[in-house]
Amino acid sequence: MPRITPYENQLEALAQAGRRRSLIIPEGRDFSSNDYLGLARSTFLREAAKEALDGGMAHGSGGSRLLGGNHPEHESLETYAAAHYDADSALFFSSGYTANLALFSTVPQQGDLVLYDSLVHASAHDGMKLGRADTQMFAHNDCNDLESRIRQFRASGGTGTIWVATESLFSMDGDTAPLADLLQLADRHDAMLVIDEAHATGVFGTGGRGLSADLGRRENILSLRTCGKALGVEGGLITMPVLLRDFFVNRARAFIFSTAPSPLTAHLVERAIRHVDETPVLQQQLHAHIALTRELLSGHAAASGTGSQIFPVILGDDRKAVAIASQLQQQGFDVRAIRPPTVPAGTARLRISLTLNVSEQDIQDLAEALEHALQLEEAA
Repeated sequence: MPRITPYENQLEALAQAGRRRSLIIPEGRDFSSNDYLGLARSTFLREAAKEALDGGMAHGSGGSRLLGGNHPEHESLETYAAAHYDADSALFFSSGYTANLALFSTVPQQGDLVLYDSLVHASAHDGMKLGRADTQMFAHNDCNDLESRIRQFRASGGTGTIWVATESLFSMDGDTAPLADLLQLADRHDAMLVIDEAHATGVFGTGGRGLSADLGRRENILSLRTCGKALGVEGGLITMPVLLRDFFVNRARAFIFSTAPSPLTAHLVERAIRHVDETPVLQQQLHAHIALTRELLSGHAAASGTGSQIFPVILGDDRKAVAIASQLQQQGFDVRAIRPPTVPAGTARLRISLTLNVSEQDIQDLAEALEHALQLEEAA
């Protein structure tokens, strides 16, 4: 039997550091999910799924997109998404992780340079590891550091394409990127800008188009929008120039060798995008939640002034974060502790995520419970 001691030792080390994780079924009032608009369990999507299945829509794709798995629902979603997000084309993936993996492992070429914000998603890092381009991190949201690295690359003889990678809304800190400034830098240095809109899609921009909507249709922008957060379904969409879409279809192994998402999933994603566009009250209600939470958590949530739906309460110590999260869970609030390596060492936190699955009264109750838990921790 293979030796399992190394795995036991690693798990024990995680436990000793307060970082061992386990799967739990969500319970209590939802302050942890990314179901920002409350669509994942909505009557709207449930009825849309039933109508589609009753009409004979396939619930499995049957293969990869290049081998029998390409369905009219995929093509319809991609055509609509490209028009909705004001792009030349779109390509649908089974998850946002897969989309990022495919993007960074496929498009930047040998001799190129990927400059990425220090807080980009893990999926981008994994894609870069598989890619052929050189990579460098720039300081979070620091355009001066970014431009300095661009100039160093060119001064050292670098002639390849420069790719600037950022998130529009950062998933753990809840702050936003200076997209207009980043685009100016990209234009000035003939670079490509990759914007991960995972946490902004559906929440920001007219019709839920995201924080990059005002940048308009550009040949040097690729955007990723996940479909399993505010849109309430699953999958990931990359919007991009038509030529790059064709390149993905021919070169992206994560696309070519994956079974296609089900036609039902593609159909529901399109319905969700349309629904968010046609129902602005969803965004309005969420932003009312954000304003209330910003008021109630003033002084505790590090990102309370950013206007986003993500409120990190930085506690520093891993065990402290787990202990307070546990107290809140016992009182019926689904709040999770986020620890390294997901966040930098010394920044363990509670990540309070606002959704339309809770009411204003729920938010008020959470604020009171959190205040009490923090006081007890300080007194201990």
